[in-house]
Amino acid sequence: MKFLDQVKIYIKAGNGGDGSPSFRREKFIEHGGPDGGDGGDGGSIILKAERNLNTLIDYRYQQHHKAKRGENGSGQNRTGKSGNDLILKVPLGTQVFEEDNKTLIFDFINIGEEFVAAAGGKGGMGNTRFKSSTNRAPRKFTKGTLGEEFTIWLQLKTIADIGIIGLPNAGKSSLLAAVTNANPKIANYQFTTLNPNLGVANYDNKEVTIADIPGLVEGAHKGTGLGIQFLKHIERCKSLLHMIDITNVDIKKSYNQVKKELKSYSSKLSKKKELIILNKTDLLEKEKVKNIVNKFSKSTKSEIITMSTLEKKTISKIKAKLISYAS
Repeated sequence: MKFLDQVKIYIKAGNGGDGSPSFRREKFIEHGGPDGGDGGDGGSIILKAERNLNTLIDYRYQQHHKAKRGENGSGQNRTGKSGNDLILKVPLGTQVFEEDNKTLIFDFINIGEEFVAAAGGKGGMGNTRFKSSTNRAPRKFTKGTLGEEFTIWLQLKTIADIGIIGLPNAGKSSLLAAVTNANPKIANYQFTTLNPNLGVANYDNKEVTIADIPGLVEGAHKGTGLGIQFLKHIERCKSLLHMIDITNVDIKKSYNQVKKELKSYSSKLSKKKELIILNKTDLLEKEKVKNIVNKFSKSTKSEIITMSTLEKKTISKIKAKLISYAS
């Protein structure tokens, strides 16, 4: 399934049913009187956060959503049936914006959370409601009110405990596949990951949600490469796992390049708790790896771990670290 993190939709709640102006007319009953029932309420449009969703792709193909209207009232004081609410399921982390795509209306941060995006119209009153001692045969009744209708934007910001960041082809997807149940696309070329991937790592009876963010090239905060749209998925992560290919000629430059993009997008991102992993150590001699780590550790205060995705012992060590960084 394709990933989609922004979509524009039109929503229309149901109108309320009209009240009835009916009068009771039955054989052998001399004074019937008013017996018009009320109209039913229109259905509302309700957004609900679901755990098993991670994309807004369904709303790309169906962008107009209308709830049922309420039925009109009728004689014998029968109230019209209310229209059913229309529940639209969205992934956890979805934000609802007004038509300008700037004004935030609601933010889904809890599973099962609901938000009434468009309220249904109220049913009108039947003429029975207007009966009084001075007006025994009212012909007055009211029509149902209109349901709300809006054009809104849905934006998805991934909610994860750990966000894996780094340059393209650093091994982020390989790590996600090694420590979680996710099956991201893996290949030896840049931009293998075109969409954020989510996985859950289990260790010591604890769970950690991990997001693999597409590679951040220079100028990503301006939209270069896969663009600014994926930087926003890092905002909700508690901590960051910075993957670096140890075979790069200048790993300090690679590290600073990604950190610069984070800071340019938001100063808060560069201040998040960070674990650095120097990957692909199996491609270098042990002594050279040791020298690189010693030199690089002088330029950062973050914790550094070396790894190869081929080593199961290292994977277990990383899982344990992820638990501590997610808390």
